[in-house]
Order: sequence, then structure tokens, then C-alpha cells
Amino acid sequence: MTRYDILTAVPTAFHRDGSLDLEGSRAIFRFVGQSGNEGAFILGTTGEFPAVDAVEFAALVEAALEELADRMRVIVHVGQPSTFEAVRLTRIARELGATEFAALTPYYLKSTDDSIFEYYRALSEAVGDGRMYVYIYPARSGNPVSPELLVRLAALPGIVGAKVSELSLDEIAAYRAVVPEDFELYTGADRDLIAAVAAGAQGVISGVSSVTPKPFRALADAGRTGDAAAIAHAQVAVDAVVSLIGGDMARMKEAYRVLDVVDTYCRMAIADPTDAERTAVAEVVAAHR
Repeated sequence: MTRYDILTAVPTAFHRDGSLDLEGSRAIFRFVGQSGNEGAFILGTTGEFPAVDAVEFAALVEAALEELADRMRVIVHVGQPSTFEAVRLTRIARELGATEFAALTPYYLKSTDDSIFEYYRALSEAVGDGRMYVYIYPARSGNPVSPELLVRLAALPGIVGAKVSELSLDEIAAYRAVVPEDFELYTGADRDLIAAVAAGAQGVISGVSSVTPKPFRALADAGRTGDAAAIAHAQVAVDAVVSLIGGDMARMKEAYRVLDVVDTYCRMAIADPTDAERTAVAEVVAAHR
């Protein structure tokens, strides 16, 4: 059966002074847990992972598993510039009970295909009987993954799929053409659920769905029925919320204030919404809550 999975990329809550708001993060996890989506992707780009230290990482993983594990899949992002740190975070998360993981390719410095392969080989060993997704985001990492390299990675034990961000549908299709049939592909483009599934993906990992899940659920349901009119109607709603909120974590957090989930801020250097943007966020949340 064709899948239209929606995995929610979950923001991390911080206080205005930048300190971690663990209870606020728990409130976000609980809100996401009520979405009906198939899973939660924590401590990824939307979760501002580069600004989270190892102690905070452990506290957030523990909280996510406590709040979400009985409701949906929890995929813990562990990607780091070094194999040492990525493996260390994987072991911390495993000890806390995580079974599904994702890792951005090494980033900042340029890596060769062989060094990327060795990075994931070490992570393959670290997850044990768990599941690991390759996180491909060359626009941020600076390190692309060719279809040939992904084939090599897919042969490693425990490497079960990939999240693909800011790559074209043609590039997703090129991955699908060479990886095993049971290898899972997820787009990171919030609005592309239907198109990505047509290109061979199993679904989307969406940050915007963390605050407005209903239009995404409607789109997934329409995709499963194949009702063209329902798909078109749901796509308009998804496009509307994605156009406004996009991958902007500050706007997502403004939405949480509007929804009365938590008063939260970004730790990374992300501009606060303007007054006009705050008004627009309130309007779109009211229309799709």
C-alpha cells in the first residue's frame, strides 16, 4: 500500500534568555502527540540541534519518549560534524530507550564519500538493533550524497531510509530508482507530500505540521483515497500555511503562543516575527487549528 506518512519535525522550547525550557518542550511534545501524525522527528533542524548540548540532548530525548512513545514513532536526530559525537549521542539516546534515529551527514568541513560512509558505518554499529535514517541536506551540511553513495549506505545494517531536504523531486526519484524497495525516503519539503510520494517517497518530515497538523492530515487522507478534488482542496490549505510559516522556527513558536501551548523563543540567531507577521500567524492558525 502506498504510504503518505507525516512525521512532525518538532521545535525545541527555550526561554527568552536562551536557557532550555524543558517543561515547555514537554508541552510541545504533548501537542504534537495529539496531531494524529505517524511520528515525531526531534532535535533536527527545526529543533535547533546545533545549539543543544549533550546534557540538554539527554533531557529532551527522555522527555520526548515519555510524552510521545505510546502515541507515535519517535525519531531522534544525532547528526554531528564528528563520528565521535554522533556515536556518543546515539548511545545516550539508546540508553534512554530510543530505537529510531536520524543523522545529518558530517557538516561544516568537506567530506569524501568514503569518510561519509565510515561515519554511517560507525552509526550502524552504534544503533544495534535500532533503525537509522540518513539525513541528506547539502544546502546546510555542504556534503551531498550521490545515488551511488546512498546505495552503499543502504547496505549497512540498520540503515533503513533517508530524509532528503531541499533536493528536487527528480533527485528523490533518482534515489528511489537505485535503493532497495523497502528503503524509506522522506522529503523535508512540507508542501510536497503528494508529489514526493509520486516520486517514490513514503512521506514528509514537516516542521509546519507541528503547529497546524489538520491540513496535513487532510492531505494525507486525500492522498490515500486518491480523490483528486480532495487532494487539490487540501493542497491549497497546506500551501497557505507553508507559505506563511515555512521553515521559520520563530514563526512556529509564535503559533504556539497563539495556540496557548507555550510562550517560547529561539536560541539560535533567528529574527523574531514582525508585528505584521504575528498578525498573519494568528490568522492562519485560527483558520487551520
